[in-house]
Amino acid sequence: MASNSELHLMNQLLNLEEVKVIDYRIIEGIGIILSLENTQKKVLCPNCRKTTELLHQNNFQTVRDLSFGQQLVYLKVNRRRMRCPHCQNKFTEELEFVQKRRVHTLRFVKKIIEEVLNSDIKNVAKRNDLSEQEIETMLKDLGTYLVKEKPVNLKKLGIDEIAVVKGQRNYYVVFVDLEKGKLVGLVEKRTKKEITEHLETWGEKVLSKIQEVSIDLWKPYKNIAKELMPQAEIVADRFHVMKQVTDELDSARRKIKREAEKLKSKSQKEKILSGLTKSKYVLLKNEQDLNEDEKEKLKEVEKVAPVLTKMHVLKEKLRNIFESSKDWREGLFNLADWLKDISDYFPKSFGTIKRWIGEIVTYFDERTTQGIVEGINNKLKLIKRRAFGFRNFNNFQLRSLLTWHFAS
Repeated sequence: MASNSELHLMNQLLNLEEVKVIDYRIIEGIGIILSLENTQKKVLCPNCRKTTELLHQNNFQTVRDLSFGQQLVYLKVNRRRMRCPHCQNKFTEELEFVQKRRVHTLRFVKKIIEEVLNSDIKNVAKRNDLSEQEIETMLKDLGTYLVKEKPVNLKKLGIDEIAVVKGQRNYYVVFVDLEKGKLVGLVEKRTKKEITEHLETWGEKVLSKIQEVSIDLWKPYKNIAKELMPQAEIVADRFHVMKQVTDELDSARRKIKREAEKLKSKSQKEKILSGLTKSKYVLLKNEQDLNEDEKEKLKEVEKVAPVLTKMHVLKEKLRNIFESSKDWREGLFNLADWLKDISDYFPKSFGTIKRWIGEIVTYFDERTTQGIVEGINNKLKLIKRRAFGFRNFNNFQLRSLLTWHFAS
């Protein structure tokens, strides 16, 4: 029989409020077995929500807990079968530290899943004397909860997408809490129907509290935000606006290069192509970040393709507008002046920015961007590449949600 001092020490090490250690055994080849007693005599009836002390029968079970040193630890716990005198309901009491119908404590499950996120199921099972099926059950249990979990205190929502396979125009939609920098949802297909259905599962209580929605320049995102979150400000992400402009600049560079390759004059062709060689990132890069060699390259481009230099200047002017405009009024006037100069150089961007001017101008007050979303997207791409045995969308979704669940 264990002494009182030994039991006191065991209870301190166990650190579970609902139960206390009344005895223990160390069995060679198995580990430490702690016999526990429930500290609460009264149990809440799940049917009528009244308390009862009436015991119907004892139901002892052994559950796996965190190891102590090299020793495995098992808890022999009584999940009592109770009877309620108020409604005559018979029920098994719930224990906070172990899930219903499971044989591992929640903290042990948390440890195992964290290991899986940094390794793989097979090796984690081997290290912890578990079967792969046991770990898969742990993942499925928590995954079912996470997929259904609703965001809490969500005020700024970011919506974006990542490519399933690059170049195939097949995307997963990503939902991010911009304030917490946390992934809060994934949708398998970028369709208005699926996105709407997913957001509707959050319920009016969550959606009505959202104050801002940051999106790229895909119109269905804007329509969905207006329909489901009419109170929210819709902010067009400035980096996607800049990307629209830089893509058009690069498209012009490639067009000039193709035209030069068709020239009959060899000397003229070589002159233009030499000037444009390695010019892509010089034109697209922020001018303030150019080194001396890159500045010289920009001068070479100006000699052979002055239109690209003009487009580069206009691109930089737009970036400065985003950086320096103090509020939406100043931003609107600066953008209006900029638009007057670009129609001949950026016809596609000209039309897009005019259509999205309201959502773009909102940025100047809120300063909300999708920088956090892009960071999360990069991490999701890494998860997708590493896989760890998570092959389809449901498993990828689980793996991703688990990553941010344990990071928060």
